[in-house]
Amino acid sequence: MKKKIVIVDDDESIRKTFFLILSSNYLVYLAKNAEEALRRFESTDIDLIIADLKLPNLNGLGMITKFRKTGYKGEVILISACPDLLDSETLSRLDIGYIFVKPLDLDALNKSIAYLLSSENTQRKAIL
Repeated sequence: MKKKIVIVDDDESIRKTFFLILSSNYLVYLAKNAEEALRRFESTDIDLIIADLKLPNLNGLGMITKFRKTGYKGEVILISACPDLLDSETLSRLDIGYIFVKPLDLDALNKSIAYLLSSENTQRKAIL
């Protein structure tokens, strides 16, 4: 069964690019903002959320906070053009696996996604 990934970005071209790159290996769902993602996926079994930090109304960190409060225990990748806005305490508290800085290195991103969704990572987390 394919793993489920939700892409949350207000830029349609980025959403479409992610869909094209990832849909052959994963079930990929798209949302244009945090509110849509929460409305559509907060009760869905998702394996990975990839979200832009800068989203309209509710930013990526606020969205992940709300997902975590609903019981989401899956993986998270944040994307940002301004990583200096992020602090390690918040990232640790929200259990955010990776942060990627725009412009994206798609090869590194693909490898990170594969690792986060691998059984090797699942086994590592079970030990922690």
